[in-house]
Amino acid sequence: MLHLRLITPSDRTDDVVRLIEKTVGTTHLAVLPGAARNPRGDVILCDVAREAGDELIGGLRELGIPDTGSIAVENIDLSLSKRADKAEDEAPGEGADAVLWEQLSDATHEESTLSFTYVAFITLATMIAACGVVLDNAILIVGAMAVGPEFGPLAGFCTAVVQRAPRLALRSLIALLAGFAIAMAVTVGFSYFMDAVDLFSEDQLLKGRPNTSFIYAPDWFSFVVAVLAGIAGTLSLTSAKSGALVGVAISVTTVPAAANAAVALAFGDHKQTWGSTEQLLLNLLGIIVAGTLTLYAQKYFWSRHRKRRTG
Repeated sequence: MLHLRLITPSDRTDDVVRLIEKTVGTTHLAVLPGAARNPRGDVILCDVAREAGDELIGGLRELGIPDTGSIAVENIDLSLSKRADKAEDEAPGEGADAVLWEQLSDATHEESTLSFTYVAFITLATMIAACGVVLDNAILIVGAMAVGPEFGPLAGFCTAVVQRAPRLALRSLIALLAGFAIAMAVTVGFSYFMDAVDLFSEDQLLKGRPNTSFIYAPDWFSFVVAVLAGIAGTLSLTSAKSGALVGVAISVTTVPAAANAAVALAFGDHKQTWGSTEQLLLNLLGIIVAGTLTLYAQKYFWSRHRKRRTG
């Protein structure tokens, strides 16, 4: 269930109440006339099943509530109410499958900004991965994948394509490309430093590395894994069950590929540099394609579901 707290102008309160009452899956409606002070107006509280939330929020936007008041949405972790159980039963579909597009857009907007924290995380992840590829240590590679924040702008770009939001797409693309460029540049310098103190060597990079050689040898299998990870990551982001997101973060080789390219560039191994770069681009492409198609499929599914219910 979701809890909505609305501030509405007094002349719009009746319209909002009618909308809530006719939306299947709503309950616990309360109206507090004149309770709001900034902006002035009425406060309306209600609970709605997650699968009906996007429809209700869309209707509130059409009434202009975000422009004249506010819409606040919270997840309800526990609701002991027979009315809430009835609302969930009446709402179409399953809550875990529902997509709240406003929430998704807001979340990806925040995660796809080129901030200091984002750059710091992706740079640290790339340097950790650099140690992993030189030492042929799979544990460090997994750790770097888990630390890497690149799924945020990837998801933001996919969401922007589906929602036709060019500004979000551009912001996500800048965060993705600039983040990797900065991280790889810093990792090149990090590799020079590690070589100077005899912790990295060209021999370590060129010798057989059975645990990490896949990072600079892209093939169709790499693309398939990226597509599967993109689908899983998108589903975990849009559904109520987001526990799989950490697993997705370690399922693809974006950060390790960038790290291997940077280390190889520092030692002048252009073959590994290009191979790792191809691996990076192949994984990014696979995730973007899979994520975008998954969002389109979810959007199509829910639109058909609503048409069947209202038809």
